[in-house]
Amino acid sequence: MTADTTLTLRRILKAPRDLVWQCWTTPELLLPWFCPRPHKTTEAIIDLRPGGRFFTRMHVDGADYPNDGSYLHVDPGHALVFTDMMLADWQPASDPGLGFTAELIFRDHPEGTDYTAIARHRTPESAEQHEQMGFSRGWGTVAEQLEAYIRAGMH
Repeated sequence: MTADTTLTLRRILKAPRDLVWQCWTTPELLLPWFCPRPHKTTEAIIDLRPGGRFFTRMHVDGADYPNDGSYLHVDPGHALVFTDMMLADWQPASDPGLGFTAELIFRDHPEGTDYTAIARHRTPESAEQHEQMGFSRGWGTVAEQLEAYIRAGMH
């Protein structure tokens, strides 16, 4: 792991780890919190297995942004790894988005869930582009929205 190609966000979410996991792995539970408001996620496809599809469509400022990728690793309740550099069933993406791999780590914490999101990029330039697009702010907002969604009873 090199610092110049890796972005990391860590939060303690006041929500049980099993519910955080469910919200990351169930399409209808992902939609309400996955995109910073006022933007929204309008579609999610989750085939929760290595090589399975992870697809979201975000509606931002009047435009739709599809994000297609696949899971590389699934450790139920503990970790997810997905990428936009590969599509379902190990098919290389001809035109990946930012070209990164995300690792999500979920650990029990006395206050709820120790939540870590790591984004690994091919180049320092793409990591910087992701940060400029709002990785820390956006993924931080999404983590807050996830926590609030669970604390509100997931509705």
